[in-house]
Amino acid sequence: MTRRAYLLAHPAGHSLSPRMHGAAFEVLGLEATYEALDVPPARLAEVVAGLRLDPDFLGANVTTPHKLAVLVLLDELTEAARAVGAVNTVVPRGGRLVGDNTDVAGFAASLEGAGFRAGGGHAVLLGAGGAANAVAYALARLGVPTVVASRRAEAAAELVAALRPVARGLEAVAAADLPRALAGAALLVNATTVGMAGGPAPGELPLGVDVGLLPPGALVNDLVYNPRVTPLLAAAKARGLATLDGLPMLVEQGAASLRLWTGLEPPLEAMRAAVGA
Repeated sequence: MTRRAYLLAHPAGHSLSPRMHGAAFEVLGLEATYEALDVPPARLAEVVAGLRLDPDFLGANVTTPHKLAVLVLLDELTEAARAVGAVNTVVPRGGRLVGDNTDVAGFAASLEGAGFRAGGGHAVLLGAGGAANAVAYALARLGVPTVVASRRAEAAAELVAALRPVARGLEAVAAADLPRALAGAALLVNATTVGMAGGPAPGELPLGVDVGLLPPGALVNDLVYNPRVTPLLAAAKARGLATLDGLPMLVEQGAASLRLWTGLEPPLEAMRAAVGA
């Protein structure tokens, strides 16, 4: 029996997850496949209902733009998913679909791998979608004060308000206030799709951010991983700033998802090699 895992995304063509999980399945000797499904928002409920009825369904990852919308389509949420208010992993359990969020642990692990340590200043987070929720929650757990900015100021304010019961040190600002927020920041994180190949703005900088306003020791992290050097990371490199692309987080959150689906320890080195991380 071949088990089936999926990525629910829109668009889905840019994803490296099939390659990464395919390598993991091979090393683990699992008879399983992983397919990236391009699911328009109007079809999300239909697709999730189909997964619930599939006896060979192993699990799914969920990414832009579905991490928030999928919440109401699932039977149960883990503590992490409830706290963040977003789901990136779906696990079948006894005919029920459980929503979890491995982005929190994946993001924290990627920062640790890059040598980032809390205590050196605040973070600036760009975006207010599902990935931004997880990043904001992770930074709060690490004790890093975080300024959240979004194209729509009300979206940033809503993110901060939603996380306030479980996360301290978050502040929402309008995009016009970004220059002030960047001064003294130890970390800049892009959690939008701006700069993503195949996305709506592949050649632009998120919120038109000026990385030249960051102090010399700042780390610039773009969760986008295709291309690996986004316009934001290219601008940061040109300024001599340290950079972190999205591949380490992709691998770490994927490994955490694999543990939930199979109960097995993921082959991290094979997963990293498969995506060039």
